[in-house]
Amino acid sequence: MPSSDSETQFPKPNIALGVCGGIAAYKAVEVLRGLQKAGCTVRVAMTRRACEFVQPLTFRALSGSHVVVDDYAPDNPDPIAHITFSQTADLLIVAPATANIIAKFANGIADDFLSSTYLACSAPVLIAPAMNTTMWEHPATQRNLQRLSADGVHIMEPDAGEMACGTIGPGRLSEPERIVAAALEILRSSTRDLAGERFLITVGATREEIDPVRFISNRSSGRMGYALAEAALKRGGEVTVVAGITTVAPPAGVKVIKAQSAEEMSQAVARERESASVFIGAAAIADYRPAQRSDQKIKKSKDSITLTLERTPDVLSQVAASRANGMLVIGFAAETENVLDNAREKLRAKNLDAIVANDVTRRDSGFDSATNAITILTKDNGDPLVLPVMSKSEAANRILDVIVKLRHGSVSTDYAD
Repeated sequence: MPSSDSETQFPKPNIALGVCGGIAAYKAVEVLRGLQKAGCTVRVAMTRRACEFVQPLTFRALSGSHVVVDDYAPDNPDPIAHITFSQTADLLIVAPATANIIAKFANGIADDFLSSTYLACSAPVLIAPAMNTTMWEHPATQRNLQRLSADGVHIMEPDAGEMACGTIGPGRLSEPERIVAAALEILRSSTRDLAGERFLITVGATREEIDPVRFISNRSSGRMGYALAEAALKRGGEVTVVAGITTVAPPAGVKVIKAQSAEEMSQAVARERESASVFIGAAAIADYRPAQRSDQKIKKSKDSITLTLERTPDVLSQVAASRANGMLVIGFAAETENVLDNAREKLRAKNLDAIVANDVTRRDSGFDSATNAITILTKDNGDPLVLPVMSKSEAANRILDVIVKLRHGSVSTDYAD
């Protein structure tokens, strides 16, 4: 995939990945690859028992770096690796984390490289436990997990299912993509990479009244727009939302301006856009409204009536045409056919910096769905960033990742799934 020469302006997060001895150790390879696809630099540390399941050479070939097992080993290039390894990391992940390493972490034992690294680490820590169900449910393990949680360690609950030993219950390593998603969320919340940005986001559906009872609208719930607002707020941005009709509540800390119709939303956006540095048009604004609104309820006196419609204000085009001071303008394209072609034309015609396209005929990415499958196109005409089905919260963060790269002039799709 193409990448930009200016990408060095936006440093990649450094991840320390610890791998413990267990049958799930092979899944750490998928975690490594997922982090790399997300734009992270990954170094690996392994316990001695982990080497019996996966050879260090595998991780060295994929990471391009020396894999540390014993910092006193003759082939180790750094005699104090447990210090430098941990102090250069933005996040320490341990996957799989065995009951043994959890006990060591919880009780401050440092008798191998990985446990010493944990004690020397000042970065956030994420552990993904994997063990037999009985071991997982043992009071000692639960006590150790509670202590780690109190110490601020992020814990990825294991999945339930059939173990390698035949036991059925909780204890299976969480799926690698979920571990990667959790890691990226921790990185974003700790880096606050959107500090200083002022977001103006439109959310939800508009209603265009026919009479005091009836209206024209659509099925937008506001879930995606509010997910963007919450994610931007967590990453340090100031967020103002112009909200139409929604079926979900706004996140705490976000300024909300209500606007029911397309005209009301256009006026609200016009009042707020001068102070915004990023505009995201996530609302499903009605394209047409009745040319005339009846002041009284239209009675059912005829077999049919003719409704004349007229265009509503094109809020996204208005913002893009009047932008100033480096404002970024991001649109959405909810399509039912020719999704990429239609999105690309909207990107060009409205002079947007990026557009988020999705097929709303899909059950897993349509209106009011908890998940989304999106494709992001940018004005640099690079390859589209095609993302798999994921939660709207994670989709929001991937959109914000692109906004950060647009701001730094380093848009690339080399982290696409």
